[in-house]
Amino acid sequence: MRDRDSKFLIGDGVFERELGERKMRSMPLMCRSLNLNAHVERLIQCVQADSLDHFVILGTRHLDYLLREYVDHYNRDRPHSSLEFATPMGRRPSTRAGPTDRREICCRSRLSGVIKHYYRKAA
Repeated sequence: MRDRDSKFLIGDGVFERELGERKMRSMPLMCRSLNLNAHVERLIQCVQADSLDHFVILGTRHLDYLLREYVDHYNRDRPHSSLEFATPMGRRPSTRAGPTDRREICCRSRLSGVIKHYYRKAA
């Protein structure tokens, strides 16, 4: 998603063509829709703070890898309070786990330990 700034229109569609080569498409925001841009800005802030700020990015392949790992974590592992602590992919945390639960706690690490996800091993 992008705003309707003229910088995206220069160069005879270079921006759109570059996105197309990466199998992405651009969605311009509706006119005068300031709150929609806030959601995109918040996502960019999360990606930067949670992963990109911890690395020196060595090129586009490296950046693509970092973003792919973060998006996979965001959609599959990270619980979202607005979804009743489920993930966007539909996984819900175990409701049977409690303070006396003796199942082994495991850790899934991504991006050399920058992102960690803890979960209980299935019985």
